[in-house]
Amino acid sequence: MSWEMSGKYVANCSCALICPCPVDGRPNSANGECRGVAVFHVANGKLDDTDLSGVDFAFVNFFPSNLTAGGWKIGVVVDEGASDGQTTALESILHGEVGGPFGDLAALYGEWLGVQRAAVAFSDGDNPSASVGDSVNYALETLPGPGGSVTTVKNAMYAFASDYMIGKAPGHSDLFGLDFDGIYGESGEFAYASEMAEGAPRAGHDSREPAS
Repeated sequence: MSWEMSGKYVANCSCALICPCPVDGRPNSANGECRGVAVFHVANGKLDDTDLSGVDFAFVNFFPSNLTAGGWKIGVVVDEGASDGQTTALESILHGEVGGPFGDLAALYGEWLGVQRAAVAFSDGDNPSASVGDSVNYALETLPGPGGSVTTVKNAMYAFASDYMIGKAPGHSDLFGLDFDGIYGESGEFAYASEMAEGAPRAGHDSREPAS
């Protein structure tokens, strides 16, 4: 099966500034875990003949340690406006059943929490924001960079995007029983496919030793 999707996302998590997970560092939250929610807006996408364009979904994570240590808990919330076919297609992709970067990541899943439906919304702009029903609501407050720019991270090994802006994204989240108060936030443009281009950011683990 062939799939692709691209668009924008905004995420927050319980890590302090700056979240070390994209470089396989141990979470720096008060309890040493990373609990997070990333809300994606699919501008263009499909799985075979199923069009995914325009769908918003939330990817909910619990990382007990650095990423390559595994044992993740992952849940997904798909916007209630999506069709059953679109929801099934997204579950297949995000559960890693049809290859691509999420197929790599699935080797690190310890527990799949399933798929729920709710009102999922993504808003773009200088301060991207997201909401999931009454359980999640946050907006990114970017960290300033030189000359009026914003602070960005590039080419992190396990990032959602190859280039993303970072900052603070306060807000309480409670999905799949993984409640947390958000501190760190990030946003960028993503592009994933069942066959990723050479040199694209990796998703999953490689032969390096996990961070100590």
